[in-house]
Amino acid sequence: MPELSHGRRMLVLAICCMSLLIVSLDNTVLNVALPSLQRELDASTSGLQWTIDAYTLVLASLLMPAGSTADRIGRRRVFLSGLVVFTLGSLLCSLAPDLNWLVVFRMVQAVGGSMLNPVAMSIITNTFTDPRERARAIGVWGAVVGLSMAAGPLVGGLLVDSVGWRSIFWVNLPVGLAALLLTWRFVPESRAPRARRPDPVGQVLVMALFGSLTYAIIEAPHGSWPSTAPFAALAVIALLALLRYEPRRPEPLIDLRFFRSAPFSGATVIAVSAFAALGGFLFLSTLYLQNVRGLSALEAGLWMLPMAVPTFLCAPLSGRLVGSRGPRLPLLVAGGAMTVSGLLFALFEAETSNATLLAGYVLFGVGFGFVNAPITNTAVSGMPLSQAGVASAVASTSRQLGQTLGVAVLGAVLAAGVGSSSYADTFVTASRPGWWILTACGAGVLTLGVLTTGPWARATAERAARRLESEERPPRRTGVGA
Repeated sequence: MPELSHGRRMLVLAICCMSLLIVSLDNTVLNVALPSLQRELDASTSGLQWTIDAYTLVLASLLMPAGSTADRIGRRRVFLSGLVVFTLGSLLCSLAPDLNWLVVFRMVQAVGGSMLNPVAMSIITNTFTDPRERARAIGVWGAVVGLSMAAGPLVGGLLVDSVGWRSIFWVNLPVGLAALLLTWRFVPESRAPRARRPDPVGQVLVMALFGSLTYAIIEAPHGSWPSTAPFAALAVIALLALLRYEPRRPEPLIDLRFFRSAPFSGATVIAVSAFAALGGFLFLSTLYLQNVRGLSALEAGLWMLPMAVPTFLCAPLSGRLVGSRGPRLPLLVAGGAMTVSGLLFALFEAETSNATLLAGYVLFGVGFGFVNAPITNTAVSGMPLSQAGVASAVASTSRQLGQTLGVAVLGAVLAAGVGSSSYADTFVTASRPGWWILTACGAGVLTLGVLTTGPWARATAERAARRLESEERPPRRTGVGA
């Protein structure tokens, strides 16, 4: 990629953030629309889970091949294709005649989304080569997630109350078209110096693992053990096959050498934990506010602001702290705030009091605002630039997998607790195990933030980076004529 002026780099960052905005906004807007969608399409709790998880599941399955494909054939080309498919998928979602078609069209959206976020992060990584400038850019990137969380519930609530749930997908159309035109005009093409070969077997194994695991979790409360056990077994078999097959390939879909770096491994697990907490938090909160408290979609969106605003404000601060002091402090703040938030709901039934509900939302927003920048920065820092697409795709996959599992697990826990009763009668009691799971996710972020950011962890990252670079270089010829 040619060296760009400061203004051009800022424009590239803004264009990449537009793609993140429509992908992130899509999920937050949809969460507010779930109760309305449930009533109009007569959807069960598992049906609501699938409207979210069909998207995040496909996204998680395709992010890594999308990242490596972009490194191989051109990041700008793949990014443009993603914008086209995502915008088309959004239009189809707004026209879905029933729940089944909505799930299918959400999967179309996800195919496009898989070509956006990891590729955009790879473009940013190759545009901002200075580590401090890159950390600040990633902080801005993280702030867009906060912006989507702040705008999503309000925009979604207003649209659902005034026009209907189908209109939430219309928001993506003008933003997607604008990003498409700006990318075509201003984003330069870039590729990795050496192309990676496709790994179709690894891709099939990843899809089998994610899909079967999610299906088993979501459907377990509604079906018998014999009907879900085969999917659980398939997930185990796919995982074992993946771990055995991938190290034998010279250019695997999942490069297990990355995990020799303790910070990279920690960032991956932290991403799963943090985004599982986010997915579960939004799912439980939306159903509680509208189905238990009886609030409208717009009123529920306003109640989400105490969570969304701190996320928006803390994300750029986290990026600056990562750039100046490293990832440890932001991770400690994130893990601590998310843990305390979960405890408010698990121990003190925060839903039953406006004051504790507000405190729980604010704390979760602070925690989530601080967690994104250190995840992203750690995932790509120290990796060869030629592997930036793959490394950032692993981090993005971890986020989507975490959100998928959060909705699947907490939705299953809630469905099992509610049973045939109404939400209003049993929600607080039925959701308590889910809040304990969210507390454990926050504690995991806190613990790994301590363990994977010290001198020992940094030494493993340096060794892993040197080994990756040495293994990428062709062997030096010796002898006559060398």
